[in-house]
Formats: sequence, structure tokens, C-alpha cells
Amino acid sequence: MGFSSVQFLFVFLPLALAVYHLLPARARNGVLAAFSLLFCLWAGVRYALLLAAFALVHWAFGLALARPARPRGLLALAVVLDLALLAFFKYEGFFAANLNALLPGALPVLELALPLGLSFYTFQGISYCVDVARGEAAPERNPLRLYLYLAFFAHVSSGPILRYGDQAAALDPASAQRRVDADRFAYGIKRFVLGLAKKTLIADQLALLHGAVAGTDAAGLPAPALLLGYAAYAVQLYYDFSGYSDMAVGLGEMFGLTMPENFDYPFLSRSVGEFWRRWHITLGAWFRRYLYFPLGGSRCSLPRTCLNLLVVFLATGLWHGAAWQYLAFGLWHGVWICAERLGLSKLLDRLPRAVSHLYLVLVMQVGFVFFGAPGLAQALVALRGILTWQAGAPGMTLAPFADPKLLLLLAAGIALSGPVQALAPKLRGWLRGRAAPGAAGAAVLLLLLLAGIMRSTAGNYTAFIYFQF
Repeated sequence: MGFSSVQFLFVFLPLALAVYHLLPARARNGVLAAFSLLFCLWAGVRYALLLAAFALVHWAFGLALARPARPRGLLALAVVLDLALLAFFKYEGFFAANLNALLPGALPVLELALPLGLSFYTFQGISYCVDVARGEAAPERNPLRLYLYLAFFAHVSSGPILRYGDQAAALDPASAQRRVDADRFAYGIKRFVLGLAKKTLIADQLALLHGAVAGTDAAGLPAPALLLGYAAYAVQLYYDFSGYSDMAVGLGEMFGLTMPENFDYPFLSRSVGEFWRRWHITLGAWFRRYLYFPLGGSRCSLPRTCLNLLVVFLATGLWHGAAWQYLAFGLWHGVWICAERLGLSKLLDRLPRAVSHLYLVLVMQVGFVFFGAPGLAQALVALRGILTWQAGAPGMTLAPFADPKLLLLLAAGIALSGPVQALAPKLRGWLRGRAAPGAAGAAVLLLLLLAGIMRSTAGNYTAFIYFQF
């Protein structure tokens, strides 16, 4: 049940809002917990119970880690258990398949279904335990509040990844941070509607173009079709995930819980390092705080710093999926991050903005081919086809993929991914501004809402891409 599904829009969300705001404040955490459990139950009873048990175990870990005389190795145990849980469900099949290629029959390939949101709430569980052990956050003594931190339906499936210390005060339903007035609720609606429009009007439509290209053998496609399909995927992925993040922020505001921003117009970047400070911001922050800094960060020698960066980006790639293409995706970005650290960034700073921006677009587009291809082999074939500007199989042309409506939508999506906002600061301010919209703004939002609902009910609903991670 995604945020753009009919069930969520017409049943789950209206019911949750009505029950939450009609009941007294002391009951609201229970309401949110119940609806969050129901949201997870939609994905499967076993996995909903797994998340509930996960929250209970981390509640106990937090209490134990806060004691001055906590057992040695307790934090390490908590982190290992979290990583083991993630590895079992997400990577067992990948590791077993690759080991069996070398040693046939060494391990069974279990092919387990990935529990909803596992990659996200395991990282939140690790950050909670580490922050409590470091004394950066007080342990939560109410297990219900910790469950909400981990499993609130607005962020459980695809983030953003939260730090407990940033959420702790608002988890008290009687706190000032939890109060929802008319302006805050209107802001939540605005962000939700904008996210819905991103998902349904742009991402889901561009998915048709990318799907047509990715579903065809790359060796037989002409280079323009490959380039078009994976350019569409880059834009689709941005609108899909940033749309989800906007909806998560909006939902949080409607229920009095502030979610951190996850995107800051990444396609306006001029370097790979800047891109990753603007794209999936909370994931980058997590890796910096809990992997890069413990490895030594940039306090080491330059070669060691580059090694730390490569480790972080390999881990980032592996986090996205259990496949070689995601490791290649992470390694590709890690290499360019290191190159920028070794001096390329100074050169980029001296170049005209257009040139450094073109560099970023080219690097990221290669990365999106790795990310969006059916597998590593197809990604390499597609990249070779683009670089050699292959003609494709006889009779294969660009025409089947060049739908004028989709091409126009792709152009509009590129323009609205940052360039228009950079040229129109007032529009940028309105999109993120917390002031209640005027009559014109309300009319625009109403039209976007109606258009988004029409697309959601037209039978072409697709799940958010990051649900698979």
C-alpha cells in the first residue's frame, strides 16, 4: 500500500487523520502505532511482527546501553544483530548464488521476500543504539514511542532515515513540537500533494519510457534509444523518490512529526561530492556519522581518506541492492569522489559553471545506467552501445520509444528538477514555504491533487522504486 494507491488515499489516510485528531492527545501515540502496524500488516503479518519485535529488542538494548556498567561488547552485539538481520533477508540469496558459482551446492538460495522498510529501520536501530551508547541521546523508556520512531507509517517504507535525538521531543504527544495548527496542517497537505504530483504525473509516466528500453536487449537498441531510456530513468528516479520524501514530510506535518528533508535539487550540483550532499541526504548523513567518521574520515592521510571514501561508497552501493550492478554504482561514484578529493574539485571550481555542471551530468548518467539496468551485464552492454553510438539491430529505430507526450514530459521534468527553481527563487520559496497558500496557490494544489488522483485511479499505479531496497 503506497502513498499514491487508492487504498491509502481514500481509506487509510482519511481514517487515520480523523481518528488521530478526534481523540485526546494522550491517545494519539497509540493511534499512530495502531495505524503504523496496520500499514505494515498490509505488506505481511510476519514482517509486521518482525518490526514490532525489532522495536522491542532495541528498546531493551537502549536501556541497557545507557547504564554506566553495561556489559562490554553490548553495542557491538546490537550492531552485529542489526546487520545480520539485514544480511539474512537482503543479501543471503546474492551471497549464496555467487558462492555456489564457485562451490556448487555450498549454500541454499532461500530467495526470501524483503520485509517492508528493512534497510531503513535497521539503520535507524543502529543509530539509536550508537547514539545512546555515546551519550548523544537519552534512552527511550516508553516502548511505544520507540516503535513510532522506527515504524511510523510516513517513513517506515523508504525513509527518510531519522536520528532518535532529533525526534525524541516530538514523540511526546503533549509536547509543543507535536501541536498541529491550521497553517502546519495546510503545509503538510501542500507537501503531500506536490509529492503525489511528482510520483503520478511524472515518475510513473517516465517509467513507461524506461521500461520499454530496459525490457529490450541493449545490444539490439540504437544508441539514441539507450540514451533516452536511461535519461528518463534518471529523471523518473528523482521524481519518484523525492516525491515519496515530499509525501513523507507532508504526512509527518499532518500528525505533528517533522521529517528531515531528503533532497535539495541535486541536479543543480557541479561535482559528485555536492550531488551526494543534495541526494538522499539522510542516507549520506548516516554513512558519514556511523561509517566514514569511525574509519577516520578526512583526518587521515590523503590515501587513507580516499580509501575511507571508497569503503563508504561501496557500502552505499551494496545498501541499495544485492546485485553486482549496485556495487558498480557505488564504486563508480567513489572513484570520482576520490578524484575530486585529489584535485579535480579545484579544477571544477575554476571552470565555467556550465562546464562543471556538464561533467556532473555525464558522471551521474553513467551511474544511473548501472542503477537502472536489469543487471550489470546489461548495464555494460548499454554503456558500450552509447559510447560507440551503435546502430542497433536491423530495423530497430528510435521511433518506438519517441512518444511525443513522454518526450515533452521528460523535458518538463528536467526543467522542473532545479533549473526553473534556480531561475525563479519565489517559486522555490513557495514550494518549501510554510505559509498557508493563497487563492492562486490553493487552486494549483487542487488541480494537482485532482490530476494525481485521476492518475492513481487510472490503473497504472506503480510502487515507489525505493520499496525494493
